[in-house]
Amino acid sequence: MMVRKRTSLSASLILSLLSLLPVSAVHAQHRPSAPERKEDAVGFFRGMAVGTDAVGPVMRSLASYGQYEALLRINIKDRYFPVVEAGAGQADKTDETTGTGFKTSAPYFRIGCDFNMLKDKHDAYRFLVGGRVGYSSFQYDIYSPGIADPIWGTQAAYGAVGSKGSQLWAEVAGGVDAKIWGPIHMGWTVRYKFRLSHKTGEIGEPWYVPGYGRGGSSRLGATFNILFEI
Repeated sequence: MMVRKRTSLSASLILSLLSLLPVSAVHAQHRPSAPERKEDAVGFFRGMAVGTDAVGPVMRSLASYGQYEALLRINIKDRYFPVVEAGAGQADKTDETTGTGFKTSAPYFRIGCDFNMLKDKHDAYRFLVGGRVGYSSFQYDIYSPGIADPIWGTQAAYGAVGSKGSQLWAEVAGGVDAKIWGPIHMGWTVRYKFRLSHKTGEIGEPWYVPGYGRGGSSRLGATFNILFEI
């Protein structure tokens, strides 16, 4: 009798499990699928901006060198920002101790691209990291009252006018850009510049290179841009 009861219970359990299979299959078919990740539907071309740097003119008015610069920037998907910067650099410096002077005024240009590093690419604020390649071909004047001859007491001046030079350099840039009101944007960048190649006149290296800054193989710079974004 016990064997028959156990067999009957086992058969009932198997039948119950089999009856649940269609229900489980139906639930599996209607199980909600994971939501598909929507692609960013923003357009490829998002506009352009024109602007100017405010740091260069302030430096020119307060110091012996500076620059006047304008830029054109393209917005691609709020992510990539190709940019062209062009301007004119000026310097007029006379050393108070030696009386040696340096003077130049010439155009320059840079081309490069910035990348928006924020997760929300379409926010009114942007954190931009990028690079530039710059070039300037210029003429510069160097003049000196010279050194007095200890025997004859005469002064032998030396210098050069119209000495030709050129320089190619690269920049690594990082900064922020923010929407202030309507199409008006403001932002600043910090730049590390390093010289790639250069040519100088026989008189020696220039004290200042338009668009690059004070002479040397590398240097830091900064800009504060005011932009009108279309």
